[in-house]
Amino acid sequence: MNANTAQIKYIKERHQGLATILAFALIPLSGFATDIYIPSLPTMAGEMQVSSVQVQLTLSIFLISYGIAQLFIGSVLDSFGRYKICLYALLIFAAASIVIATTHNIYLIYLMRVIHGLTVGAIVVAKRAYFVDLFEGNQLKHYLSLFSIIWSTGPIVAPFIGGYLQTVFGWESNFYFLAGFALVFAVLELLFSGETLKHFTDFQLKKITGIYIEMIKTTSFTLGIVMLGLAYCMVMVYNMTGPFIIEHHFNFSPVIAGYSSLFLGFAWMVGGFIGKATINKPFFRRLMINSLFQVAFVVLMIVSLNFVSNIWSLIFFAFLINVGAGFTFNNYFTFCLSKFPKNAGIAGGLTGGITYVIVSFLSYGIVNLIPAKDERNLSYSYLIMILISVLVMFIILRIRKKDEV
Repeated sequence: MNANTAQIKYIKERHQGLATILAFALIPLSGFATDIYIPSLPTMAGEMQVSSVQVQLTLSIFLISYGIAQLFIGSVLDSFGRYKICLYALLIFAAASIVIATTHNIYLIYLMRVIHGLTVGAIVVAKRAYFVDLFEGNQLKHYLSLFSIIWSTGPIVAPFIGGYLQTVFGWESNFYFLAGFALVFAVLELLFSGETLKHFTDFQLKKITGIYIEMIKTTSFTLGIVMLGLAYCMVMVYNMTGPFIIEHHFNFSPVIAGYSSLFLGFAWMVGGFIGKATINKPFFRRLMINSLFQVAFVVLMIVSLNFVSNIWSLIFFAFLINVGAGFTFNNYFTFCLSKFPKNAGIAGGLTGGITYVIVSFLSYGIVNLIPAKDERNLSYSYLIMILISVLVMFIILRIRKKDEV
């Protein structure tokens, strides 16, 4: 028995339960890193005397660096292990959070958000691979289907916490909170976790490149990632525009903006639960039905604006659309992560990486094309993303029918 196998056996016998809880607890870190300061976006823009678009760019910079990190970190994790890289990344993330909290320089914040994206990418991909390392069969499928549900706790809890921190202590306190969160989990990882990789892959660039190419050439896998990006983009566009609509257009406080984001985070979780509950139903049929429901909801939202426009109508329709987005994400995330079990780190990294690259460019592009002005602009943003989703679903169905013939 080699050292790594012995350590995995030790984790299974002594601390597997705690280590698994820690792994699940770190899955929502990407959501925390974006959503906790969403209610503070208008205040940050005012205090730093920059535009709303410049502050919104801190979200896009995080997303693109987080996505790019995941594209490459999987092969590093498969070659050098999960544990130490995750531990160091937590410490660096904490340091970057403290720098953001102590500066009002938007360009230094941009740099720290790049570091946030890179470190969170390493942490989250390592924890996804943890489950593939230790579990298999139905148990693995069960855990993977929980990922999007567990992840949604970040968008639910983070804005709620952030709204109060912003009101009582100022926007800087959000980043002190993130630093403390990372440091606490670094200590817990040191005490209860360990290396789970059984077989280290030689870091051979040619071989790794071949694995990437094989995965990308698998059409169902690649289009599944596109659907993931479109689903999460619906959430991110609201995150980037919602606080400005609620605080500037409807004249409510950051606390109300936080409650609204909390409620919509719950919608994402509901969609995840519905996805998990229907996991044994025909895959493509339920995804197409979900897409058609989303089309109906966004059309109703646009029509209703001729009669009513307030915070309640905004949240009502955004809730319905987020439920559909959560449903799509849950189904395709489980599908993509279980597609290549022998290269779990690379598959997880590629899935998350391309997803967040799509989200970062598409969300920032839509926000610039249709500025954060009012509920009508948000409805048009939703319409664009949902129509693209329907188009991709039709392409997937056509390819599927062609393969069956």
